[in-house]
Amino acid sequence: MPTILAIESSCDDTSAAIVADGVVLSNVTAGQAIHEEFGGVVPEHASRAHQRNIVPTVAVALRRAGIAAEDVDAVAFTRGPGLIGSLMVGVSFAKAFALARDLPLIEVDHMMAHVLAHFAEDPAPEFPYLCLTVSGGHTQLVVVHSALEQEIIGRTIDDAAGEAFDKSGKMLGLSYPAGPEIDKLARQGQARVTFAKPDPGGLDFSFSGLKTSILYTLQKKLKTEPDFVVDNLPDICASIQHTIVAILLRKLTMTAEQTGLTRIALAGGVSANSGLREGLTELAKEKGWTVFIPRIEYCTDNAAMIGVMGTFKYAAGEFVGQEVAPAARF
Repeated sequence: MPTILAIESSCDDTSAAIVADGVVLSNVTAGQAIHEEFGGVVPEHASRAHQRNIVPTVAVALRRAGIAAEDVDAVAFTRGPGLIGSLMVGVSFAKAFALARDLPLIEVDHMMAHVLAHFAEDPAPEFPYLCLTVSGGHTQLVVVHSALEQEIIGRTIDDAAGEAFDKSGKMLGLSYPAGPEIDKLARQGQARVTFAKPDPGGLDFSFSGLKTSILYTLQKKLKTEPDFVVDNLPDICASIQHTIVAILLRKLTMTAEQTGLTRIALAGGVSANSGLREGLTELAKEKGWTVFIPRIEYCTDNAAMIGVMGTFKYAAGEFVGQEVAPAARF
């Protein structure tokens, strides 16, 4: 089995990991606090920060793993989807590192890697399993037939669940990213406010209508209660979180019933949300499912998941040449 240097730079986190024989030896991530000031990720700032962070992040990953650059057998990198400028930094570094040492290159789909994050630690699910992948840019229901065969059978038709959290938080005056803030405040409140639960039918999701429902509800309340948000912030956050989680778990239940799968996994940045983790755990007890919920470190964007998928692709002999280019939509 190979020793793989993995690079992840799809958005605003620069991450590098060393995965040897399928075991994560190090997983280092440098964040970018600058985006909080703008209420969202600014692509140009993100790509410039990646340029500053990539070399020291890789150096730390190698040092923590206790290996030298000469010990690396292959380089795996996120080719997409993501911000094109951010991806260019990671892809360019991976290609240069591989070229200088005559190493094979492995391109990785960011979303497929999230689904395999469970293999970064034990216990890992057996194939096939059903994965609910929830992030700032994607919401998907994926049947995982094997490591390299993943079938998307449900997805959002507009906004992602993570975006619904962040945009709702912006309405409430919370800092970016708002998802963790809503989660924290929701623990202090109760779901007393009712919001719409849009349903496009089938196994697909829709969160655009929920954002509109939250906006109109707040506007209506503020007309008669100017301090409504200030006085009820924890309850509003609990209500938003309850609604999003309910939408996700309803579709997950439908999918599990249709596919007959009882091994259920959670992945993506929003899988760090405590309400979703607790809700899935309780639902699993009711349904008799075996659930797999990754550590927080493997929920958000990280290079360990890139290295894990890279290990599977290395075993399958799936390599790319130096002509490979980043793809915003992979």
